[in-house]
Amino acid sequence: MIRVLVVEDSATVRQCLREALTPADGFQVVGEATDGGQAVELCRRLRPDVITMDVVLPVMSGLAATEQIMARHPTPILVVSSADRRELFTTYDALAAGAVDVLEKPRGDAGDDTWGRRLRTAVRVVSRIRVVTRRLAAVPPPQPPPVTPVAAARVVVIGASTGGPGVIVRLLRGLPPGFPVPVLYVQHMAANESFAQAFTGWLAEQTGHVVGYARGGEALSALGGRVTMAPPDLHLLLRDGHLQVSAGPARHSCRPSVDTLFESVAAEAGRAAVGCLLTGMGRDGAAGLLALRRCGGLTLAQDEATSVVYGMPREAVALGAAAEVLTPEQMAQRLAALRSGAVR
Repeated sequence: MIRVLVVEDSATVRQCLREALTPADGFQVVGEATDGGQAVELCRRLRPDVITMDVVLPVMSGLAATEQIMARHPTPILVVSSADRRELFTTYDALAAGAVDVLEKPRGDAGDDTWGRRLRTAVRVVSRIRVVTRRLAAVPPPQPPPVTPVAAARVVVIGASTGGPGVIVRLLRGLPPGFPVPVLYVQHMAANESFAQAFTGWLAEQTGHVVGYARGGEALSALGGRVTMAPPDLHLLLRDGHLQVSAGPARHSCRPSVDTLFESVAAEAGRAAVGCLLTGMGRDGAAGLLALRRCGGLTLAQDEATSVVYGMPREAVALGAAAEVLTPEQMAQRLAALRSGAVR
């Protein structure tokens, strides 16, 4: 039985959560909080397996409650958020603060009849994640290792899943403004247009970099100084020096797939590519990182200590795909040493 603490100030949404999380399905709602302060106290007292967290709450916001819980009583948190743009910015702040995943609130219409099933699936997944204490005060990042100079690179590719929003912020903040090498980024997330559009805006605001979704047809050579993401529910590939998007079959139940992007870049750019595989559940990206390494590209995997979920990076390390295992800050320093251009 998965013990769940529901944090939500709307009685209607609380009822939807209760009705979806029944003992018959393997869940027990052990408590309900209507503000962030109650959430922190009930988490301390009840020690639930999972918390469903609204971010817009009275007394103490869901973001502040998430920060307090992750600092004092680390617990897997599933943010249940509306699709309002400003609320979604706060949602991604909560993910960066240690929440594990996000699910849209029920719309209550006939087209939303799968919401309960999706909630139960998300809570089961989140319950299996081992979370760690997050300090409330900012701490200096660890000192990166000495940089081995890299002559040039045509492209940097990054893949992430669970825990990715917080980690990609740490990595991109370490890159200089206008970083000249094009960055292509796959983030597993729900195929929700509102969630997706808010994410690029939030990421740009957090890091100071230009962030947008690929449309298909863009020349790679024109994408320096930008972070270009795979669109929701579409694969991103590099072919003949241009980006392509595809609705092809999912890989490892993922679309977009990190493997799909990494393998296309390995074939196209070879040793002029750099691959970074970040936190995430499953094994998507491990085979693609290995393809990059076999072609002579520089391959980096996130270390276990800083990963929210040490799944994808662990699979890459086990395959021998990662040339270096680093923190996000160390990856940023490694990338900052790159200059743009083709490697002969």
